[in-house]
Amino acid sequence: MTAAQSAAETPASVWQDMQDGNARFVAGSPRHPRQDVERRHELAAAQTPRAALFGCADSRLAAEIIFDQGLGDLFVVRNAGQVASDSATASLEYAVSALHVPLIIVLAHDECGAVRAAIDSTTLESPELPPHIWRLIAKIVPAARDVLRASDGIDPRELDAEDVGIAHLRNTIDDILSSSRLIADAVAQGRLGIVGANYRLDEGTAIPHVTVGIDG
Repeated sequence: MTAAQSAAETPASVWQDMQDGNARFVAGSPRHPRQDVERRHELAAAQTPRAALFGCADSRLAAEIIFDQGLGDLFVVRNAGQVASDSATASLEYAVSALHVPLIIVLAHDECGAVRAAIDSTTLESPELPPHIWRLIAKIVPAARDVLRASDGIDPRELDAEDVGIAHLRNTIDDILSSSRLIADAVAQGRLGIVGANYRLDEGTAIPHVTVGIDG
């Protein structure tokens, strides 16, 4: 995206378009824009995404379908549980600094297996996890513990995974902003907005829970 394009597309206007696309998806009337041969040829030389999306790797979170976008519209970064990592943050920095995206969407979802594994790990009888999986979900565990502390002694196995997922969504955005001066500066300068949304699998809706640098 050129400087002129990024000036025309504000964080708020891009997010509004994403919401409009999600509404079409929910209603069962997607337009499937910019998915033809001409668009493919247009993108062969360079990409100009309108937003970066950092989401869970769950197979049901197909970002371009959920937001009814086309080829080259979203710069997508995914891992299980949308856990902020060096590689994920570096990829988002590339989208902001080199591709000039005005918006980052962090997309969680209900019924997340990584979140459930983090919740289960707080019980004394939780089974030992493979080391790579444990290192991944370890960054979700603080959200599970926060929700557990606020739940007045509930059995951890009865925690609402969606509540934990939303708490983790907030933590993920905090992690990105605290670990990346580039991204934090872009937000402070008004060039970038961040939206943290939770995707409801059955409804198909992407519900915003965190907004940073989004006016209007």
